[in-house]
Amino acid sequence: MKSRRNFIKRSAVIGAGISLAPNLVFPFNPKPATDRLKIAFIGVGLRGTNHLNNAIHRKDTEITAICDIDPKRIDIALELLKKDGRKKPMVFGKDENDYLNLLDAPDVDAVIIATPWLWHTKMAVAAMKAGVYAGLEVSASQTIEECWDLVNTHEATGTHMMFLENVNFRRDVMAVLHMVKQNVFGEMLHYRCGYQHDLREVKFNNGEQPYGGGVEFGEKGLSEARWRTKHSVLRNGDTYPTHGVGPIAAMADINRGNRFTSMTANATKAVGLHKYVVDHGGEDHPNAKIKFKQGDVITSMIECANGETIIVTHDTNLPRPYSLGFRVQGANGLWEKDGDRIYVEGQSEPHQWDNSAEWLKKYDHPIWQKYGEEATGAGHGGMDYFVMKSFVESALANVAPPIDAYDAAAWSAITPLSEASIENNGEPQEFPDFTRGQWVARAPYDWMKDEYGK
Repeated sequence: MKSRRNFIKRSAVIGAGISLAPNLVFPFNPKPATDRLKIAFIGVGLRGTNHLNNAIHRKDTEITAICDIDPKRIDIALELLKKDGRKKPMVFGKDENDYLNLLDAPDVDAVIIATPWLWHTKMAVAAMKAGVYAGLEVSASQTIEECWDLVNTHEATGTHMMFLENVNFRRDVMAVLHMVKQNVFGEMLHYRCGYQHDLREVKFNNGEQPYGGGVEFGEKGLSEARWRTKHSVLRNGDTYPTHGVGPIAAMADINRGNRFTSMTANATKAVGLHKYVVDHGGEDHPNAKIKFKQGDVITSMIECANGETIIVTHDTNLPRPYSLGFRVQGANGLWEKDGDRIYVEGQSEPHQWDNSAEWLKKYDHPIWQKYGEEATGAGHGGMDYFVMKSFVESALANVAPPIDAYDAAAWSAITPLSEASIENNGEPQEFPDFTRGQWVARAPYDWMKDEYGK
């Protein structure tokens, strides 16, 4: 682990020149490889505990520290470690800033951050400044300034961070990525994606269970209802874009030969959350008087430097089955997840869809072929196994991960840009170039390899 003292010393050497040559001073950290990654966890709620459980099941990890301000979650994490025969880690959580003491503690090489959204950027920045390889849950940032904070800190310190977007590792998504790289669909033109997930029982509960059972949120709610719902009260924008746009960005080589250039966004009126409160709590419930700002369906259109367009949909406040709404379309054909269908000109029957199953089997990603059985039970259909695998292996080798600070910034910037566009009647918003022009020269990430850190 690089100490804070080394960071300060190195920062003094770099000086102002870093802004003139980003990504050139510290392309990687020359650190000897080790057999076991000393990993810490900041936030061991439901998501953090899932990550902890996946890390426990790896032979190349040593859990050295955990941090949470909820003593109950600390107890659950310690019990998991004890059950697996793991050594008791250092424990932090005396107040909201105790995570800083964890980052300064000895024997912490890497950290997984799984806390409420408003803490994500400041914790990742602190980790990189401490020389700790950071794994950051979605979404990474809430403002454009925070997006730049991630990029600037990575470039100034040379410390890596991985954005832990798990849908990039979903089996069907990686098979379609394989098809894109094999040019099955021809030159790519258009994508659709989003987060279409009925979250009403996540945003409201009875304060006793994490999902449903009541219409409470904030201080009276539990788990995500304590903090996530407030964003729907105060903000009108796509607050959760990366599950959809992350896989599409990989297919389109965003930040690596391509980039987002501009976007527009529009929102419907807000009806769903108020209706849910009235239906389940009655018209006299105090929360029935709250005016929710977030539109129920938010549609963003992104333009790319290489001429592709991407439609991103956010739809979490209404009754509906889960779907990320993927559509991947090129000059020769397309895949649509809804309907599980594929059409490839010259191979499919004219004007008739193929069931996607055989295509996805044919182009099954090598990493799923090799580790699919091992990934069973890891969470979210096994894709959480690959998130942890890529994070641990990249951190052990101390190299850039598959999804880096530039990706975290670009994908998360959709949130504030959508808010700005909606506020201004769909006015186009320019996307910052978080690579400062380096996207032209950066090579596409090799998503087809089955090992990381090599």
